[in-house]
Amino acid sequence: MEKRTGIFEGNDPFTLARRWMVEAEAGEMNDPNAMALSTVDSNGMPNARIVLLKSIERNAFVFYTNYESKKAQEVFGAGKAAFVIHWKSLRRQIRCRGVVEREDGPLADEYFMSRSPLSRVGAVASDQSKVLVSRSILMERVANLKALHGDEMTRPAFWGGVRIRPVELEFWADGEARLHDRFRWTRGAQDADWTVDRLYP
Repeated sequence: MEKRTGIFEGNDPFTLARRWMVEAEAGEMNDPNAMALSTVDSNGMPNARIVLLKSIERNAFVFYTNYESKKAQEVFGAGKAAFVIHWKSLRRQIRCRGVVEREDGPLADEYFMSRSPLSRVGAVASDQSKVLVSRSILMERVANLKALHGDEMTRPAFWGGVRIRPVELEFWADGEARLHDRFRWTRGAQDADWTVDRLYP
């Protein structure tokens, strides 16, 4: 296997992902942590939506959501998910497939409390993914919760993190004449060593 150099250098994909994220934060105009999350429902029908990646841990990626939302039901129903992050400014992307688990402990509490008071109220007021007859109903719920809790809204049990532990990662960079560079990292188990392969564009 050829030695990986330049932007692909390193033997830890999470260190590499964090490095690319730092570079994206310096150049991407909006939401450098935006990722397209893919799931399947109980009938095997695929679904996709943009969510915000909030942390790259030692061996996982974490985003936060309402556990009663369609995305969370699909994620935990299947026990697995995939995502892609595309940075137009860097002309790079990261693809991930992995198994999921909840992050509903102190880390979730800490992140929830880091959000603005109104954002916390909004998270509690929203029955995410359910039918909303009128926006005025949502705004009334927001006003009632704000009057009741002020700026002291804490994380509810139905809201928390989703941790994706990858079994496959791909790092892609644009190449001249569409001769892109692609490196796929795979492992059979969470504690197994990674195998890295260069892929044809």
